[in-house]
Amino acid sequence: MSITLRPARVEDGPALGRMGGALVRLHHSYDAQRFMQPAEDVESGYQWWLSRELKRQGAVVLVAERDGAVVGYVYATVEGRDWNALLDAHGALHDIWVEPAARGSGVGGLLLEELVRQLRARGVPRIILMTATQNEPAQRLFAKHGWRATMVEMTREVEDSEKE
Repeated sequence: MSITLRPARVEDGPALGRMGGALVRLHHSYDAQRFMQPAEDVESGYQWWLSRELKRQGAVVLVAERDGAVVGYVYATVEGRDWNALLDAHGALHDIWVEPAARGSGVGGLLLEELVRQLRARGVPRIILMTATQNEPAQRLFAKHGWRATMVEMTREVEDSEKE
């Protein structure tokens, strides 16, 4: 059961849309107020988004294939200095998804390490990411591959301010 990593292609769109839709639904299940409501056609929206990103110079979208089927993907961008976030130039890891049947087989780690190689080749000095606080398996994966916690995002709904 060999895993092949490669840059995503336009024809991967349906698989990317399906996996991106699953990612949206998972995050929404963690916190329905913080994460976007998955529309009925969230898969087509995500397919459109990632297909567009494939053409963007600063984007990296990689897929993992097993037996000719896409079983995971990772998506990141090369970013410049961000005064709001107090970041110098960096890579931003936006998404990683591994199909449930392929989890625990090393696919996630392979995707992360290839992403690091590709971003390093583009001169990126560091890669940042955000992960849902409830997503402990992802946090363990990231820590295993060298990420460290540096920030905590906090959210407050503005309607709450009228209740005080």
